[in-house]
Amino acid sequence: MNDLRGAMGKARASTVVPIAGEEAADSRLPSRLRKWGTQAHLSSAAARIDAFLAERGFQRMPWLAVAMIAGIGLWFLLPGPSDWLIAIGLCGMPAGLAMVLLPDDDAAGGGHGLLRSAVIALSIVMVAGIALIWARSTLVGTPPIAGPRVATVEARVLKREEQPARQRARLIVATRDPLDGQPIRARLNISEELDKDRLQPGTQFTAKVRLVPPQRAAVPGGYDFAREAWFDGFAASGSVLDPPQMTAGGAGAAGWRSGIASHVREAVGRSGSAGSAAIAATLITGDRGAIAEDDAQAMRDSGLAHMLSISGLHVASIVAMAWLIVVRVGALWPWLALRVPLPLVAAGAGALSGIAYTLLTGAALPTIRACLAALLVTAALALGRQALSLRLIALAAMAVMLFWPEAVIGPSFQLSFAAVVAIVAFHNSRFVAWLRANRGEGWVERWLHAAVLLFLTGLVVEMALMPIVLFHFQRSGLYGSIANLMAIPLMTAVTLPALIGGLVFDLIGLGAPLWWLSAKSLDIIIAIAHRASSLPGAVVQMPQLSLTALLVCAAGGFWIALWEGRLRLLGLLPIAIGLPAFLLARPADLIVEQTGRNAALVANDGEVLLLRNSSSFGAEAMVEAMGQDNAAEAGFREFSEWPGARCNGDFCQLDAKGRTLLVAQRPADVAYGPIVKACARADIVISSRRLPADCRPALLKADGSFLARRGGIAVDLDDGTIAAVRPEGDRHGW
Repeated sequence: MNDLRGAMGKARASTVVPIAGEEAADSRLPSRLRKWGTQAHLSSAAARIDAFLAERGFQRMPWLAVAMIAGIGLWFLLPGPSDWLIAIGLCGMPAGLAMVLLPDDDAAGGGHGLLRSAVIALSIVMVAGIALIWARSTLVGTPPIAGPRVATVEARVLKREEQPARQRARLIVATRDPLDGQPIRARLNISEELDKDRLQPGTQFTAKVRLVPPQRAAVPGGYDFAREAWFDGFAASGSVLDPPQMTAGGAGAAGWRSGIASHVREAVGRSGSAGSAAIAATLITGDRGAIAEDDAQAMRDSGLAHMLSISGLHVASIVAMAWLIVVRVGALWPWLALRVPLPLVAAGAGALSGIAYTLLTGAALPTIRACLAALLVTAALALGRQALSLRLIALAAMAVMLFWPEAVIGPSFQLSFAAVVAIVAFHNSRFVAWLRANRGEGWVERWLHAAVLLFLTGLVVEMALMPIVLFHFQRSGLYGSIANLMAIPLMTAVTLPALIGGLVFDLIGLGAPLWWLSAKSLDIIIAIAHRASSLPGAVVQMPQLSLTALLVCAAGGFWIALWEGRLRLLGLLPIAIGLPAFLLARPADLIVEQTGRNAALVANDGEVLLLRNSSSFGAEAMVEAMGQDNAAEAGFREFSEWPGARCNGDFCQLDAKGRTLLVAQRPADVAYGPIVKACARADIVISSRRLPADCRPALLKADGSFLARRGGIAVDLDDGTIAAVRPEGDRHGW
């Protein structure tokens, strides 16, 4: 037996020479081995990635929120249904590949369960984001009326918004399209002169009105009311032309809310300025119409504009006040504290207070979103969980997107959640942990530490929000962190409690001291705003910025916020790529508004000239898009003052950067021949009317027909690129 084993060992150790048939059969082995080797390498790489994610504490929920945001944003960026379907297929493909190439641990004993589940979940949620906004647009989208109307209509007031600073009110009404009789909702402005009866919600009236379809953005990247109206259910906007005749009276919640606003303005106005009274009414009822424009602009330029919109700061303050009152008062009663779970009762009181405040202020969508987020925080506190975490913020964002996915592209959603994410990510950093570990023991050191931490938090928030603010508004304050350091504690600890207390104690006639306190604190906040906004270099004004640059910076910001340790520093790379695009942004050379009646042109020295120097929403939008202060609009020169311009009653022709611009000022009165000849000599032709087909300029014919299809345009005269409000082939409903 031993001899046999030795012989077999020698046979295995010897060299085997295959015969021809065996060699042919074994020729298939390398391809199989390569296949097996590829799968082994893939499995090994997946296992390493899985271990990497587990080691870095990868949290799915925040990334799921990012995936849903990406899916919704992709739907808005792509032009039509075929592109949306392709996007759904491409976004869903990683989930299918993960199921095939990364079998779960139980089935194959692999080590990539975290990676597999993450890829599948992110892919599915991104597809869900596309499908969600598509379904929302299909179900609630409201087609606009076909064109302008001037007619006498019967209407019922649904909502009233006071705007005393503009000497008018804004009415949301239910009426019918004068042309086809279809029921519609419209937004109408009515002047104080015509609004003698002060139409309240529930009132039915008859009046002559002018209705127009909701307007698209005046310039590329501008505020698009048509898109907002599509999701909000408005088919028209306009104004009341004659005194309305009431046919039935009524007053709802907005009626008594208007009465509360008047009472607050009167009570605060006794001790404070008119500006303080107007802001006080805003904080209690959401009525911003009485705020003077100079105060509103100062608040925007100082970084305090968020205090004028009822959002997370205000709702959270109300909820926190109710929570603290219940907990502190309940703790003073030992019998109650020992028998009742005070955190649970306090959470209920905070939730009810937040809901009541939301209803009191008119339940606008931003306030509802803030209330929803606050309710999630109170629920976490009641359950003994961490009050603010990235996971909870992601859950709140996904809850908002589930009901209002269109909010993703609006500044309110972006600014609110970007601020909270920045705060949480900063306070979870090692730097803040080091600060807390070295804050000292004495009360002076503790107060100093708190002030430094509050200032640094404000600075981080300002840095996170500035790209978003500049993209949407082309204007941002630079001293917001300093102004907020002083204003936020005053607002949350003094102003809001005093206002709420004033309303409550007015029931027994003892509210005067609290009204005085709120008035003085608001006077201080307004003074801070005016002082911060008037400092040298307080405001940075930029032209319309690139969406690509914003998305690149946002990707870097998400990476920094959602990872931990040194890995998050990789997020600085996309930010370093995106920021130069912001800093080096230059305005378009030529902007034409959607009607074609006005245009703006930038001279070599940066001066802006307008086709018509008239005060209008379109002119303001063009000036802002070119990075100029629209307050200086009255001083802008017109096209006719351009060096070498040749203008008469029919045409205005000028040369800019080697391009010949032709403006047909009265195309309907000009003969066919002169128009065609003038177009042949021009690179760009602008007209508010439709021009003949034989009008063929070298680069662009921006006539009434083209602008009706594409909306306002921005032109780079150097390379001839053209950006339009409505991209070619756009199939979105609005």
